Amino acid sequence: MHRARNWILEAAGVLFTIVAFWIPFYFIITNAAKDVKESSLLNLAPPTVFQLWDNIQTVVTARSFMLLRAFMNSTILTVASIVIIIILCAMAAYVIQRRQDRLTPLFNFLVLAGLIIPPAIVPTIWVLDGLGLFKTLLGLILVEVALGLPFAIILYRGFMTAIPRELDEAAVIDGCSGIRLFFSIILPLLQPVTATVIVLSSVTIFNDFTNPLYFLPGSKNATVQLTMYNFQSQYVTQYNLLFTNILLITLPPLVLFLFFNRQIVSGMTAGSVKG
Repeated sequence: MHRARNWILEAAGVLFTIVAFWIPFYFIITNAAKDVKESSLLNLAPPTVFQLWDNIQTVVTARSFMLLRAFMNSTILTVASIVIIIILCAMAAYVIQRRQDRLTPLFNFLVLAGLIIPPAIVPTIWVLDGLGLFKTLLGLILVEVALGLPFAIILYRGFMTAIPRELDEAAVIDGCSGIRLFFSIILPLLQPVTATVIVLSSVTIFNDFTNPLYFLPGSKNATVQLTMYNFQSQYVTQYNLLFTNILLITLPPLVLFLFFNRQIVSGMTAGSVKG
């Protein structure tokens, strides 16, 4: 009876995965390989004439290679944001976890508030404009870092409890400074949860649509998600090129997720158990 129930649950999980992921992905690939007329039908039928490569060439060269510029902008945005998030969140989590005083509950509350309180668009634009960072890549990087801080701090703090305090004390006795203690001893021990933060934050930032739309307007500043506007308008939509564009911008985070899915699970599980 127990084996039968497990088999039913596994079959249901596989079926759910097929319905929720593979069918939509097949829909994207199929329509990306069609011409304009066939793709406008929006069905799962295979293309009469397979022209995926022609559609890819059209998408890449559209609007003076806008997609390539968007990939460059998204890559810079993602890499810079991830580096800052890892350093700031690991250091903040280390201090919060090691230092227990009157301000610790306040810091914990602020971290949780960052997850609960939604971002405010207009005040953020006002602040960025006052700092001269509105419509700049640096301003958007700071926004992505601010939005990614709370979740990453919680992951790091939960994992940090497994690192004994005696390790810190031994390093201090040996003459290790605080900065050297963190970067030479603590940070290398955080590799599992760091891999989790890298993958989850990379996928989130790379696929972000609303923040670049509000905080980084302009065709020269476009990120990959905003390139979907190239092939749709109020009256006409080229669905074959639109789905080709979606396919191209979906592949990088999909490949990253498939290669590092074990690190994601292990890092989050370790943090939850040890926290």
